[in-house]
Amino acid sequence: MTLQQLHYILALDAHRHFGRAAEACHVTQATLSMMVQKLEQELGCRLFDRSRQPIVPTDLGARIVAQAREVVRQAERLQELATDERQGLQGELHLGIIPTLAPYLLPALLGALAAAYPGLRLHMAEYTTAVLVDKLRTGTLDMALLSTPLAEAGLRQEVLFDEPFRLYATPAEQGPLLPTHPKQLDPAKLWLLEEGHCMRDQVLAFCQLARRHPANERPVYQAGSIETLRQLVDQLGGYTVVPALAVATFGPEAQARVQPFAEPAPTRQISLVCAESYPRERLLLAVADTARTVGLGKLRVES
Repeated sequence: MTLQQLHYILALDAHRHFGRAAEACHVTQATLSMMVQKLEQELGCRLFDRSRQPIVPTDLGARIVAQAREVVRQAERLQELATDERQGLQGELHLGIIPTLAPYLLPALLGALAAAYPGLRLHMAEYTTAVLVDKLRTGTLDMALLSTPLAEAGLRQEVLFDEPFRLYATPAEQGPLLPTHPKQLDPAKLWLLEEGHCMRDQVLAFCQLARRHPANERPVYQAGSIETLRQLVDQLGGYTVVPALAVATFGPEAQARVQPFAEPAPTRQISLVCAESYPRERLLLAVADTARTVGLGKLRVES
């Protein structure tokens, strides 16, 4: 069994056609077919059902392909690890980030990483926490910037900084009656992110809305982004909760509608997360240090 054979079955799984898989691997179809057959003989099982068009993995073949993908991924990381030692931090980096952090941290972070490590080829992906965790587990992503802690085994969490939450309210809500504690927020006036966003769960938790108001009495209107929440407040009244890093992107009029919560103000912890088995320690720490510096710098400006 060789890594090359594993690459061939991965290509065959991706393309489900011998000719296209061979073209992707830059070999003849006869060569690819022969090498796949040799691997099947060595393993003593059929990996693909050739009677179907397009071809598909057998049940056992699908499990072997999944394991082959992990073996190939780890082999590539070994090469990257050796390259880190010889030539410094370079190569591919697949980095994920949650939507409630991406617009406010990512542009500056990308610029800082590009300046410090020009040999890095960055690939960015924006997903909700559940999707990011799944992609970290499957190795589709190397690292992800998430709100933590996560109750997930097998993941390493490098804490970067704590980000405070702020209250964004219309002028009609401003004044001595404006809530200063999250528990004082009126659910009928509060706009929330839609389900699937970790920030929604955090707001529900520190406002204790789940305890005070059953699910069928919570706000009907839900938004997919912080900017949408802000526009809903501006147009329809009430208030919403926004992370501090977002405030720096607001115009002067919008910033005037932002109020801090009374101490101790609610916060969220931002961390760089990867699989515990991720081998590129130097790269992980370099990205973590850069993200921490950028994030803390922006928070000092906001405060």
